[in-house]
Amino acid sequence: MPRRTPLASLVAALLLTGACAGAPTSSPSALPQPAPVSPAGSAAAGSAGAGSAIEADAMSGIDVVFLSTMVGHSERTLQIVRLARDRVRDDALRTLAAAVEATEADELAAMRGWLPTTGPGASAAAHHHDGHGDDAALDRLRTAPDADVDRVLRDVLADHQRSAADLARSHVGVGRNERVRDLARRIEQSRTAEVELLRGTGTP
Repeated sequence: MPRRTPLASLVAALLLTGACAGAPTSSPSALPQPAPVSPAGSAAAGSAGAGSAIEADAMSGIDVVFLSTMVGHSERTLQIVRLARDRVRDDALRTLAAAVEATEADELAAMRGWLPTTGPGASAAAHHHDGHGDDAALDRLRTAPDADVDRVLRDVLADHQRSAADLARSHVGVGRNERVRDLARRIEQSRTAEVELLRGTGTP
């Protein structure tokens, strides 16, 4: 039987955390899936699975701001990993980037589905948020020589995921809706784990 490396085990645990984080279903999403909403929601949100949406009066303004912020942040995460994925040389880093992409694509679909239920202002906030991403970081990835792509991706993605963990950690203490706070807890845990995994890639 082939031996699983510590990094592979940690990546598997990261994906399992996302799969088990929501309500007890077989859905691979990292949070309970909302019911399909209006056409303003993404197609991915409509196909991600059915579940209970959050009613507008069950969510405070700070919860809406957090979700809107995380939508933008996850959109930027997907930009980062998709920009570099075809150029990554290290197998462990490629596997981790794929796990990050899968986790955040599921979270993004669900959060987009949650936001329209809180009113048009929330959806607009999500579209106008810049994801806390630095365009210079994307430029670094875009212009990095092939030999430097792995190193630049580690640096850019680690900084980006560290900021997500910080945002989520802050929301746990101030959020009002328990489902949104639970999402924040899971984001803090998964992003912190990803930063640690990024440190472990590319080392003997």
